[in-house]
Amino acid sequence: MMNIADAPALGRANRATMIDFEPDGQSWPDTGVNVQVMQPGQPNCKYHSEPVQEDFLVLHGECIAIVDGDERRLRQWDFLHCPAGVEHVFVGAGDGPCAVLMIGSRRLDEAHYPVNDVAAKYGASVEMATDDPAEAYAEWRREPAQPVTVEWPPR
Repeated sequence: MMNIADAPALGRANRATMIDFEPDGQSWPDTGVNVQVMQPGQPNCKYHSEPVQEDFLVLHGECIAIVDGDERRLRQWDFLHCPAGVEHVFVGAGDGPCAVLMIGSRRLDEAHYPVNDVAAKYGASVEMATDDPAEAYAEWRREPAQPVTVEWPPR
């Protein structure tokens, strides 16, 4: 058991802060669960699709979900289900932090990163389509993730 306010948070300047529930250096084999906290204009990741479903629940604030190239405004308690193959990314919106609970299957650890003009407006698109996460995130990974204190949840 872990209280979300006690979970470790890792941040990078150009993407969301991740609050992770998994023990250090260990990944749960079947399901990934985390909360990502985004500031306005900050994407949680690169625009992508996966061959497995994912589910998202906005816990706090507002964000924009770019889903199959269309922008959708989400607010606290909105739920979004992405079936396998749906392209998506989240971008913080509103006037403060946005926290989204993200749950996804780990049965297949694969992703496709397409070029998308809408996601590119927020710095969330790759410049050239790829299936290689290391290539998709090469620029973002230059800055290592650091432990951070987040505004949400209140501690």
